[in-house]
Amino acid sequence: MLESPNLEGKALFSVGPAFFRPSSRPARDLGILAAAVYRQQIGHLRLLDVMTGCGVRSQRYTLESNADWIWANDANPDMAKVLTDNLSQLPPKRYQLSYHSAAQLFHECHHHENFDFIDLDSFGLPTPFLQGCLQTVKLGGLLYITGTDSRTLAGHNPKHSQRLLGAWARSHPAAHEQGLRLLLGICWQQAQALGRDIQPIFSYFQGQIYRVLVQVTSPQPQNGLGFIGYCHHCGHYQTVSWEKLSRATCPNQGPPLTLSGPMWLGPLHDPTWVASMEQLAEDWGWSDRVQLLQIMQAEALMPPYFYSVADIGRRGKMDIPKRDRMIDQIRRLGYEASLTHLNEQAFKANISFNHCLKIAGVSDHSKSSVIMH
Repeated sequence: MLESPNLEGKALFSVGPAFFRPSSRPARDLGILAAAVYRQQIGHLRLLDVMTGCGVRSQRYTLESNADWIWANDANPDMAKVLTDNLSQLPPKRYQLSYHSAAQLFHECHHHENFDFIDLDSFGLPTPFLQGCLQTVKLGGLLYITGTDSRTLAGHNPKHSQRLLGAWARSHPAAHEQGLRLLLGICWQQAQALGRDIQPIFSYFQGQIYRVLVQVTSPQPQNGLGFIGYCHHCGHYQTVSWEKLSRATCPNQGPPLTLSGPMWLGPLHDPTWVASMEQLAEDWGWSDRVQLLQIMQAEALMPPYFYSVADIGRRGKMDIPKRDRMIDQIRRLGYEASLTHLNEQAFKANISFNHCLKIAGVSDHSKSSVIMH
């Protein structure tokens, strides 16, 4: 029985023996938008799809992002028929197809000029492939990487994160944001070893998939890495620099902070890039992506953690407060608060968790008022 073709964006394709997750379309859409913005700004787009699978991304980068030329590669030669059929819909001079391992592919790429955009949609963690990607993308180009090992990234296997990410990751309520920051952190470290730097364009979490898009730049003076401290006793979060590791204690006189890191502590997203992507999504009629990108803009420069309303209710021994009401109340007091795409029942704010409990109507048993100084 012949497989019915699938349609995503402008791509008509068969899946064949490839692994394909339809629910991951938002991450693919974000990549398409970013690549299209790059094409508009720079005037050209040469793209490398390292692990192309059934080729849907390669099709869409060509048909929707207007890539001038794309190299689609998959290590599985059993994908030959499906990929040949799917990519035959593209103009022959705008793509190249190969069946190399990632290591072979990066070796072959040395004979070509560097790429504007590299999409690395790997299983597990991308660490084994980062050096090859960073050596193959041009300065100013974009690198889109994937992490699917949610157990490690969310802090449930710290020894594994230490081996593969050079970081000690622990579990806490904002652990999914931690996963994105760990990916950014290892990418930054690998770039530094090559005399380069990275700046996040956007970071996206959905289900168990973590995706970050970074721009590779010349070395910058700042160190983007640090640690997140979390108090399991009271729910307090704080960032901790390398210099203050020995003094990382909870201000609420709880037990020592549980530290995770090093990880990226800078912005998750570049507001200017995300605004350009939002405008393009609006032009294309992608209303769902417009809404997502608006949330990303709002959370871009907020602290590197979030507060879930479920955690506020549990610790305050009260009904779970309304998320939007919490945000409104925090803003009325002159502080900043935003939605976060990481958790629909959470928010970001530049105040402490203890203050959030007070705002939610819970005494912290310290006789302090809701008004913050």
